[in-house]
Amino acid sequence: MAKKQTKKAQVEKPEVKATNEITQVVIEKPKPKKDTWEIKDRVYILKHGLSPLSYAIKSSNIFWFDEEKGYERELKYTRNQKTPFVDEFPEGSQSKLEHIVFEDGVLVVKKEKQTLQKLMSLYHPSLNKKYEEFDAVKKAVDEVDVLELEIEALMAAKEMDIDMAEAVMRVELGSKVSTMSSKELKRDLLLFAKRNPSMFLELADDDNVHLRNIGIRANEMGIIKLSQDNRTFKWASNDRKLMTVPFDEHPYSALAMWFKTDEGMEVFSSIEKRLK
Repeated sequence: MAKKQTKKAQVEKPEVKATNEITQVVIEKPKPKKDTWEIKDRVYILKHGLSPLSYAIKSSNIFWFDEEKGYERELKYTRNQKTPFVDEFPEGSQSKLEHIVFEDGVLVVKKEKQTLQKLMSLYHPSLNKKYEEFDAVKKAVDEVDVLELEIEALMAAKEMDIDMAEAVMRVELGSKVSTMSSKELKRDLLLFAKRNPSMFLELADDDNVHLRNIGIRANEMGIIKLSQDNRTFKWASNDRKLMTVPFDEHPYSALAMWFKTDEGMEVFSSIEKRLK
């Protein structure tokens, strides 16, 4: 018998074609940051309301830490250099030092003096410590916030009942409120709200203010009494002890906190009834 010849299966190899094409990867360079510095006249004012006839700040021997370069750079304000950075002065040039002086608490720097403006607004170590740049927009925003707070305080004062008004004004005036008429009390309350709206609103939201006032009134009316050493509150009628004031605490603040306890709430309710 003739043997059958078996052919090996031929595996086709993939055809590789030569190519001159090169894949290009495009890397976008970061866009430079936009310079937000605005060319304009600038005004600088001394902080804390200071306004002496003349006040000078340092114009030399000043240093500013440059985070990009990683070291401190010397600053100097001169009349003949285009930069406040000493390391950018042309080699061999002589700098003519200029003084920086506030008059009546104010320094106006025209837009042409960019070297001084940038020194004052960006690099000087006294910025926002001894002086600040005047910002009309920011000042207007701050004034609006103050006016809105004042309106809120005046509205709260207008709606406040007479007992709470007395409690708030007792913090401000002390025992004098006990001799004031309701009209006088309301008038002073409105004036206080207008003069110091932030403190007024804080006191108006503090329930301890009312509780302290009840305790003081009860003592003035002879319902309870405080010992001479300011350590113990008792019923005035029978000397029965109500509470002991913790060491280093104000007696009426401690009493107000005690009024919030189970035992103190019963005493508070009894006192309120007797005060009416």
